[in-house]
Amino acid sequence: MLFIITQNIESPQQSSQGSQNIIIETGRYPDQVNNSKRKRQKQYRERNREKLKHREAERRKRIQSSQSIIGPSTSSNSNIMEVNNEKPAVADVIRTCLGPQAMLKMLMDPTGGIVMTNDGNAILREITVQHPAGKSMIEIARTQDEEVGDGTTSVIVLAGEILATAEPFLEQGMHPTVIIRAYRQALEDMIEILQDKVSIDLDCNDRNKLVDVVKSCVGTKFIGRWSDLACQIALDAVHTVLLEENGRREIDIKRYAKVEKIPGGSIEESHVLKGIMLNKDVTHPKMQRCIKNPRILLLDCNLEYKKGESQTNLEIMKDTDFTRVLELEEEHIKKVCQDIVAVKPDVVITEKGIADLASHFLLKAGISAIRRVRKSDNNRIARACGATIVNRTEELREEDVGTGAGLFEIKKYGDDYFCFITECTNPKACTIVLRGASKDVLNETERNLQDALHVARNLLMEPKLVPGGGATEMAVSKLLTEKAAAIAGVEQWPYKAVSQALDIIPKTLAQNCGANIIRILTALRAKHATEGNTWGIDGETGEIVDMKIRGIWDPLSVKMQTYKTAIETAILLLRIDDIVSGIVYRLGIFHLSHF
Repeated sequence: MLFIITQNIESPQQSSQGSQNIIIETGRYPDQVNNSKRKRQKQYRERNREKLKHREAERRKRIQSSQSIIGPSTSSNSNIMEVNNEKPAVADVIRTCLGPQAMLKMLMDPTGGIVMTNDGNAILREITVQHPAGKSMIEIARTQDEEVGDGTTSVIVLAGEILATAEPFLEQGMHPTVIIRAYRQALEDMIEILQDKVSIDLDCNDRNKLVDVVKSCVGTKFIGRWSDLACQIALDAVHTVLLEENGRREIDIKRYAKVEKIPGGSIEESHVLKGIMLNKDVTHPKMQRCIKNPRILLLDCNLEYKKGESQTNLEIMKDTDFTRVLELEEEHIKKVCQDIVAVKPDVVITEKGIADLASHFLLKAGISAIRRVRKSDNNRIARACGATIVNRTEELREEDVGTGAGLFEIKKYGDDYFCFITECTNPKACTIVLRGASKDVLNETERNLQDALHVARNLLMEPKLVPGGGATEMAVSKLLTEKAAAIAGVEQWPYKAVSQALDIIPKTLAQNCGANIIRILTALRAKHATEGNTWGIDGETGEIVDMKIRGIWDPLSVKMQTYKTAIETAILLLRIDDIVSGIVYRLGIFHLSHF
């Protein structure tokens, strides 16, 4: 019997010869042929082991994809619990940032910069959250910051706790609509309790009382060591931009109270200018840098010749034509400068550019010029000195010139020149000058000062106070628990859970200062049951004190916004029964990706 075996030649020298045939004249294989066959089979298995693993992984993915299309056999309550579990996880991240003994978070942004803060909005603005329910945390912190400027950490902690209290009811099979109805009723009662039973009125003319309230706000921040200075700066700035017309009161901090940060010096050197400061220098080195009682002219136009558009063509026929073009440009600039000189200003500030020739003509007339000023800065200068911004020099009039400023001067800090327009008679705009050791210190100081400014604004717009240090939460919790007994049906249990969730604020304050949480909360409940609703926790020592005697108060508007935002966000997330990220093409199959 003949066996013909084809053997692959594996040496590179013989690879071109293809394969060779071995003719064996026997009825069975020799040992060397059997060994070669087993060797080839072993090599084949080793080469394909990774491919088999990869195929198995792909098979499992296809099974999971089909399950995600069909959906697991779970109730909608389990999906809601999955949504709600993400919210307390985000709240736990910044729970240590509440109170006077709050810890700082060091965050690194994508560009490599470092942010050190305990402000809830600033922290969540920098971190990356993948889960959609967690992303809603960032939104409520931003809403709280834009609306009232304070309480960003409290609203996140409270929202996470309210959602955590809803989980046992979902596990027991209670419908989310029943929980939502109870939460809405609790929110209405909380607002009524705050307005009628807990809050007190504030005399806006009592500056000492205003300072105490603002100090309780900045006491939990980085600038708590300089709380007296921060309070004075915040109140001076808010009173400066306060505008009352026809019974209407307007306090626009964002537009008319600008914060300028100058590295160097110490925080004690920070102050509020009775006027405006710009990071600008005059356009010519020989222009005047110090003018008393200046006449200021504000422009929104170029002091240079009109530049052509991208498709402009200029045809020159004679050798004198180009000279004539230059003369026309010079005549135009000269006419513009003559219109300005006619109203006799001392300082010209424009939002656009100033040509070198225009600077020459203004210098000859004894006028100092500043160019390329921001629109917002120009509006603040106009409000501070009484000038009117003019768009065309041909329309200049005497009443457009501002005469409300007492001093114009250029100063140098470090390597930069700054323009000061100060000693204004009735400025309705101001600049807050911040000094500090580094940019990180200045950035954190600015964030803290913005909170103080918003608290001062809220006090003047709605002069009502509630006790701080967790006293308000404990008082509202006690009254809600009493009202829960009058509610019929199963709704009283989610209603009562809201009152229990409010305890997270005094609990976190006690936890962050190292106190015994169970003992402190038990003693605090006993105080509220017997001695009134102004008892709270001292965030420095963890002791139970009377907030009225200690002078720790919060604005009513901040507390109401905190409760509204937290509960309405919890209601919104309780209505979600599933999360679908959209249609994704994967492994040749269209499917809905579930979180």
